[in-house]
Amino acid sequence: MTLPQAIIVGLPVAAILRIVGRSTVLSTRAGRELGRHLRPGQPGHPWPEEISETSLNRFSKDKGPVHLTLVEPIVVEVAADVAWSGKSFRHPLSLLRVRPELDPADVELPPHLRGR
Repeated sequence: MTLPQAIIVGLPVAAILRIVGRSTVLSTRAGRELGRHLRPGQPGHPWPEEISETSLNRFSKDKGPVHLTLVEPIVVEVAADVAWSGKSFRHPLSLLRVRPELDPADVELPPHLRGR
């Protein structure tokens, strides 16, 4: 698997892991650390292999497809601002650290984002 340059971030929305944003470009060090924990996605992954640029950034002028490298879900801690569009973060998120000790099934949508 190649060194990740950025991550697509998902959160459970209505019990389904939904794409809610992307990270800023990862430093080489952060990409290496994250890469140690990544495993190829298995059949039945909840995300498609290709999405539109506007699904990550509704203001993007590029309307072309974005190809995803699907991996098994892993919990990461991110920093995000409060700009939430109702289904995704408006601005890129910053990767803080990988949280391999946490199970993705235990992650919940933060209370302040529910119903927004």
